[in-house]
Amino acid sequence: MKGRILKRAGDVPGQTLWTRIRDVALTDVSAIARAGTIQGSLEKLEEILLEADFGVAATMKLVAEVETRAKRGLIRTEQEFQSALSSAIEDSLRSGNSNPRILRADAPPTVVLVVGINGAGKTTFIGKFSDLLAANDMKALIGAADTFRAGAIDQLRVWAERTGADFVGGKPGTDPASVAFDAVDAGIARGVDVVVVDTAGRLHTSDSLMDEMKKINRVIGKRLPGAPHETLLVLDGTIGQNAVAQAKTFAAAIPVTGLVVTKIDGTAKGGIVLAVHEALDIPVKFIGVGEKATDLVAFDPATFAREVLEG
Repeated sequence: MKGRILKRAGDVPGQTLWTRIRDVALTDVSAIARAGTIQGSLEKLEEILLEADFGVAATMKLVAEVETRAKRGLIRTEQEFQSALSSAIEDSLRSGNSNPRILRADAPPTVVLVVGINGAGKTTFIGKFSDLLAANDMKALIGAADTFRAGAIDQLRVWAERTGADFVGGKPGTDPASVAFDAVDAGIARGVDVVVVDTAGRLHTSDSLMDEMKKINRVIGKRLPGAPHETLLVLDGTIGQNAVAQAKTFAAAIPVTGLVVTKIDGTAKGGIVLAVHEALDIPVKFIGVGEKATDLVAFDPATFAREVLEG
């Protein structure tokens, strides 16, 4: 990841999450392993992590790991405390289903279905993803199956032209599943490497829209058995624990295989990345860190663990 990906934590300009932890939880670093001092520090650490949207489950796990290391005498300095917390975050992100690589079909095309609620950043992600594919010499086709918004179709057409991707889109009001079918069909006929299918943003509480998403998923599979090979759920990183609730609902409806967390550059609460992974056991594949086409970062647990603390 290039540069700082997160806003500074707290209300003080220039304050990182680690600065806050150090100032609040480590009032006496030299006494960190002494009885009583470690417990008080851990309680403050717990509070700060919860405020940074790590969520209850992930926070308890991180605090327990730091406590274990402290009691073993492995944390005697501020640097060792920071290293222990960073390692615990990285280990959690690498646990369970955590491979950040995009799943590929045995033979082209690989079909990537993109889902999420309104405003999460799906359209922008697809454009950036297409740019990334082009940079890696892969031919892409964008299927604009969000037929509820003419603007979404036009945006994706512009992204396709900009990145050299093929484009398939229906008129506003066209059956989304039929557009998805046509996109996969065209991808097969044209010999592209990757077909990326957009879907309409939908509230995770709308049963009818979720049923439509299931239909799109089924229709893609009928045209190309085994597809979609990757289903990416795009989440807005600024909405906190609501992202976990959204993710659970989508994952219950269709087989979500990867997470994309957008707008990470707009929040000081990057812990939501770990919270969602911990809640769903689904790998984070990309994070969005800005507006430019190149501001899509393939997820790396080690880098994120360091930068979520240091800013």
